[in-house]
Amino acid sequence: MRAFVPLVFAPGFGLIGLMSDFANAARLATAALRDLFDPTPLQRNDHLSARYNADIWLKREDLAPVRSYKIRGAVNAMRKVRATNPSQQQFVCASAGNHAQGVAYACRHFSVRGTIFMPVTTPQQKIDKTRVFGGDSVDIVLTGDYFDQTLSAAQRLCTEKQAHFLSPFDDPDVIEGQASVAVEMLDQLGRAPDLVVLPVGGGGLASGVTGFLREVAPQTRFRFVEPLGGASLTAALSNGGPHTLPKINSFIDGAAVARLGQSNFQMLQWIDPVDVLLAPEDRVCVTMLEMLNVEGIVLEPAGALSVDVLPVIADQINGKTVVCVTSGGNFDFERLPEVKERAQRYAGLKKYFILRMPQRPGALREFLTMLGPDDDIARFEYLKKSARNFGSVLIGIETKDSDNFQHLFATMEAAGFTYRDITADEALAEFLI
Repeated sequence: MRAFVPLVFAPGFGLIGLMSDFANAARLATAALRDLFDPTPLQRNDHLSARYNADIWLKREDLAPVRSYKIRGAVNAMRKVRATNPSQQQFVCASAGNHAQGVAYACRHFSVRGTIFMPVTTPQQKIDKTRVFGGDSVDIVLTGDYFDQTLSAAQRLCTEKQAHFLSPFDDPDVIEGQASVAVEMLDQLGRAPDLVVLPVGGGGLASGVTGFLREVAPQTRFRFVEPLGGASLTAALSNGGPHTLPKINSFIDGAAVARLGQSNFQMLQWIDPVDVLLAPEDRVCVTMLEMLNVEGIVLEPAGALSVDVLPVIADQINGKTVVCVTSGGNFDFERLPEVKERAQRYAGLKKYFILRMPQRPGALREFLTMLGPDDDIARFEYLKKSARNFGSVLIGIETKDSDNFQHLFATMEAAGFTYRDITADEALAEFLI
C-alpha cells in the first residue's frame, strides 16, 4: 500500500503537505499535456448561477482539441508506455467515438502506429474526425455490429501483433491522465469547490478527478451522473463490484457503458449510492437544447449530464461553489431533430396518439375544430384505410404549453372521440413513430 501525507488545498496557499504518488503523477501528466494543448477553460456560468443561486462553473472539456477529455488519458497512457518501452510502436483501441479520436491524436503526436477498431454502425462524422486527427498514423477498421464484437477483434489483433491495447477507462495510466481535469480545475479556480458534478460511463474521469481531489481538497464533495439506460456505477455499487448490465440504452453514447471498469471500481467503491444520480435520456435532450439556445454551447449527450442534474440538487447547492464537468461536445447535428423530438416529448409539448376516427363526412373537420391556437399537427397518418365504420389515425401534436393537452383530450372525450396516448409506449413508438 502506498503511503502519503494527506494534502489540503487552501485558498492563497496552494497545496499543503507532501504529494502522494497519485497526486504527483497527476501533476506530471498535466504538465506533459502542455506540449499538446493549453488547459481547457473553467468558466463561470452566469445563467446557471442566477437560476440556482449558486456559484456555478463549467469545466469545458468540450473545448479540448478532440472536443472531449478522452485525449488526456490516451496521451498519458501512451506517454508512459513509450517511456518504459521505447520500442513499442503499435497501439490498438476499440471505440465508437471520443476515445478513438483521443488515441488517433496521440498516435500522430508520438509518431507511432495506431489501429482503431470501430463498429460498422459508427456515424461517418466520427470516422472522418478520427481519420483527421490521426492522419497517416492510424488505420481504421470497421467491424462488428455491436461494441463487444469490435472489442474482441481489437484484442485479437493485439495478441497477433504484440500491440499495446489502450483501454478507454480501465487502465491506471488512463485514470491518471483524466485526473489532469482536476489539477487544472484547482489551479484555475484558486480554491477548492464545494461540489464537483461528474458524468460517469466506464469510470475513468470520475476515478481520476476524485482520486486527486480527495487527497488535495478533502472538503470537496461530489455528485455522479449516469444515464438512466446505462447505470454501470449504480450496478457496481449494488453488487460489490463491476456488474454487466443486460441491456443499455445507447443514446447517451459517450457514457452508455454496460460494465464499470475493475480499476475504476477500486477507486470509486467508497461512493455513497445516494450521491449517484440517474439522468433520463429524454431529459438530457432538454438540457442540450437549453445550453445550445441560451448559452450557445454545443454539448453531446454525455457532455450535458453534469448540467442536467442541477435542478435535482438545487436545494443542496444554494450559495455554494459548484463545478460541472462538461465532458464532451462531439455532437453530430444530424441528430438535432431526434434531440428536439425527445426534448419536446419529455417536456410534454409533443404527444402522439391513435385516434378512432368515425368514417363519416365532417368527422375530420370536427376534430380540427378541437385544436387550440397553439396546437400544431406534426403527424397525421391513417393506419387502417379500409375500415367501414372507424379508421385508426396516428396523430402527432405539438403545442407551446403542456397544459393544452388536458383541454384537447377533455374536448375529444366530450365529443365521443376515442383515442390512445402512445407517447410513452416504447414498443408502439418504435414501430409507429
